[in-house]
Amino acid sequence: MAQVFEVITPDDKPIWLNLRQEAQDTLAAEPALASLLHSTILSHDDLASSLSYHIARKMADDTLRGMTLRELAQKAYAADPSLVEAAMADLQAVYERDPAAKGYLQAFMFFKGFLSLQIYRVSHWLWNQGRSTMAHFLQSRVSELFQIDINPAARIGKGVFLDHGTGIVIGETAVVGDDCSILQGVTLGGTGAERGDRHPKIGRGVLLGAGANVLGNITIGDYAKIASGSVVLKPVPAHCTAAGVPAKLVNCKTCEDPARQMDHTMPDIDYDYSI
Repeated sequence: MAQVFEVITPDDKPIWLNLRQEAQDTLAAEPALASLLHSTILSHDDLASSLSYHIARKMADDTLRGMTLRELAQKAYAADPSLVEAAMADLQAVYERDPAAKGYLQAFMFFKGFLSLQIYRVSHWLWNQGRSTMAHFLQSRVSELFQIDINPAARIGKGVFLDHGTGIVIGETAVVGDDCSILQGVTLGGTGAERGDRHPKIGRGVLLGAGANVLGNITIGDYAKIASGSVVLKPVPAHCTAAGVPAKLVNCKTCEDPARQMDHTMPDIDYDYSI
């Protein structure tokens, strides 16, 4: 039987304390993981320290050693504490929206969507510091390890959930708002070889279903839903659902908060017109 943790919400207890408690509980149940749990979580005083170690442990190779990567992440977190705040919001998003997450520990340690997003946040900080080569190195390494390709220049809000993660591509000038949920195989791409601002702008609370392709400098409005496998080439208004190839509007108004509800079912068609 799978182990289930009694998770206290962050309003009652900070996420970091929950994470440490889950690690201690797991240590008792799985002593073979003692070294991993101690080095990654239990030997640290806060989430920033633990996360910087975790990033370094996963990303280190013959080019960049773990200590170098850890120092890089720690420098980013010290200079911009909002990166840690975003990580906490992302971790909470995974726990709330993924029924496979029995607690924070699973998402933190093993869910590649969460970890890839945190490495993107460090690479984006590097990009803004003018260190584009190092930022692209991290992007390339994440793509090799996790098959998730997020350009460091993209702008992504907090409380974002990358479910499964495999095959997600987010282009250079893409923008993703707070509280979005993005499933595997989603592409936020361009429509050709054009330069400049060429990628989608995704509003707050949007749900992007598995395999959806949103292409071009178009806007997907707040709390919209894009059905799995759709190809979206034109703007989608807020609170609407788009589906198909090419995508059409099939429902306005969609559910109140699709990214949190993670409801991928399609309603009866209320609208049937090209967008």
